Amino acid sequence: MAGSSVGSDIFAIVTLLVVSSFVLLLLRHFLPLRTTPAYLLVPIFLALALPISIILLVPIDLASTSSTSDEASRGIWLPEAVLLVAWRIAYWLTFTLTWFILPLLGQYVDSGYRVPKDRILYSIRSNAQYQLIVLGCGTVGLIYVFLQNGFEGTSVKSLVMALAYCWGLIQAIYLMGHGLVAVPRRLFRDADTSSRLRRTQSHAPKVHERLEDAVIELDELEGQVSQLRKRKTGISRDHQEWIEELVDISSLAPYRLNQTPVRPGPESPVPAVITDRYLADLTRKLDRARHKRLRFHDAWDRLVQQAADIQSIIDAAPSQKLDFGRPLPAMSNMEKITVLSPYLRYLLYSRVTPLVRIFCGSIFAVASVCIVWSEMVKFAFPQLSVISLTVVHHRDAEDGKIGFVGQVIAALWLFYMCFAALASFDDVKVWGNRALVRRNTYGESACWYAGQIAKLTVPLAYNFVTFLPRSIYRETAFHQFLGRLIILTPLGKGFDYFFPIFILIPVCATLFNLYGKVKSVLGYGIVEDDEEESPSGSGTRGWREGRDLIERELSGRSNLESATPLDGRTISPPSDLHTPSAVIGQQAHSNHQGRALGPESVPVGHSSTAREQQRRLPAANPATEEEDESGISGFAHRVRNTIEAAETPDWIPTFAKRPKWMRGAENNNGQSGRADTGRGLGRWFGGRPADGRVRL
Repeated sequence: MAGSSVGSDIFAIVTLLVVSSFVLLLLRHFLPLRTTPAYLLVPIFLALALPISIILLVPIDLASTSSTSDEASRGIWLPEAVLLVAWRIAYWLTFTLTWFILPLLGQYVDSGYRVPKDRILYSIRSNAQYQLIVLGCGTVGLIYVFLQNGFEGTSVKSLVMALAYCWGLIQAIYLMGHGLVAVPRRLFRDADTSSRLRRTQSHAPKVHERLEDAVIELDELEGQVSQLRKRKTGISRDHQEWIEELVDISSLAPYRLNQTPVRPGPESPVPAVITDRYLADLTRKLDRARHKRLRFHDAWDRLVQQAADIQSIIDAAPSQKLDFGRPLPAMSNMEKITVLSPYLRYLLYSRVTPLVRIFCGSIFAVASVCIVWSEMVKFAFPQLSVISLTVVHHRDAEDGKIGFVGQVIAALWLFYMCFAALASFDDVKVWGNRALVRRNTYGESACWYAGQIAKLTVPLAYNFVTFLPRSIYRETAFHQFLGRLIILTPLGKGFDYFFPIFILIPVCATLFNLYGKVKSVLGYGIVEDDEEESPSGSGTRGWREGRDLIERELSGRSNLESATPLDGRTISPPSDLHTPSAVIGQQAHSNHQGRALGPESVPVGHSSTAREQQRRLPAANPATEEEDESGISGFAHRVRNTIEAAETPDWIPTFAKRPKWMRGAENNNGQSGRADTGRGLGRWFGGRPADGRVRL
């Protein structure tokens, strides 16, 4: 190609610097950079920077290969040799990180051993089963390729790239199909402030229960560590140092070491002989439990803060002055700065923000429809693809041209496809105990998420390229490097064109809430049910209980803040219980000790959530029940009360008296024939309450 690409080269270099800075900020948000080792930071950095670079590299590749004699209208372009080298570096680094380096590093961090050699052996053993399955599938595919194309040098390379692409595309299509519906729907729902508060409150009991379980699990493991520390015999010097390290990294405070530890569960007793394998397993469980507690502490704090902010917005409607409260000592200096007045802040959160959510939701909904439509017609009617019509602007040329505007639109399309796929990670419940926590993400979870991002980007990028006319995308360096090897066999070519049509399955399942119907039948769901709770708040885990939990947490925070002097020093919270959410851990710790030692040893004032529910549910306000009652059920209750309150004539018991041979084992105590709780006409209308109350 003639011309100079100096401007494009400068743009590419600046873009790489911006991407690197963005990834560093992202790592700083989720990982403690000072304590995270370099052998984790560098691979995770590359696994995030390379996919973002691919999102920018695809539009540059499209514009570089478009046939045009006007260099000014080409946009950002690079020479073909540079593009080919860039694709090779990006693809093979992403491939190696996804399938080898990040899985091994994740298990290396999660091994629990002290010596690097033992960690490496554990990581290899943990990944051996998965790698053997991949090797078996690769062997079957290699036989097929050899039978189709003969013994050629490129057969192995094409097989490896095709299998990685197919597996990544399967996962990407499912996640993207779910996200294309979930992302716009979440924006539409969040536009209603009252419904958003109700959903937040309905999620509170589940998050609170998980937090209590995490605290109890960590207490049990710390009890084992405390027992190991007190043992004097049967432990070598290396094991004693190991146990002391476990005490240092755990949340055991000096005053807690002198107390009676939580009795470990019967499934994990302390063995008589301490081995490296036992200590490694205990270290691994302790690390997971500690990060699990941090995860649900963070989730609970964010949920409580979100509910408090939404409630403040609703309460500010009469005065139209919004104030989220005084700045907390834990806030940063940027968070303490107030720019808007209370009136402008109210207009922003009550008027502008819902409109912005509705607008963005509408844009994303239209984009989702266009992506699904393009997936459906790209093989039979490629000229009807909406993505192709928006990216290729100069169709009067011989093969079409893509300018700078087309590059920007292509980058936005590809970014939304990747964002929809990644947004589904929080909804799909097949990832185990992995989560992203602000400044406290577990190393194994960080490796796993980085690997998934790297795995999904390349298949989604090539799937996006196939939306364009064949005369354009088959000339790209991306197709010459990857696509040519994928369609080397008829099976690969058919899979690339026909499999994306199955995106309708996750789209319909999410759109019509098929996950919730499957969960109601089987009792287990793959995806978190994001449907709104019933307005009546029925059930033991409804929004009313969540509202009580949030109010109790906020009142505890206000009491803790009132006990803080003006100089910012906190008064007398022992040990590590400095945060308001740590009170939950203290209550869960007391509840667990009470369950382990017997019901009579439960401390006064400390009861579990289940007991609070059992105590609160029978004492429900009758006025609240009547308020939540529908018209049909209210009519049924009145008819039932009328029938049951009617006096039974004296001749009915004698006339309707059954003979002795039909009574069976019934006792003949002269009871009347009125309908009781479970018989007669009373059972048609739900039965009379056990305590004899009449529901009006």
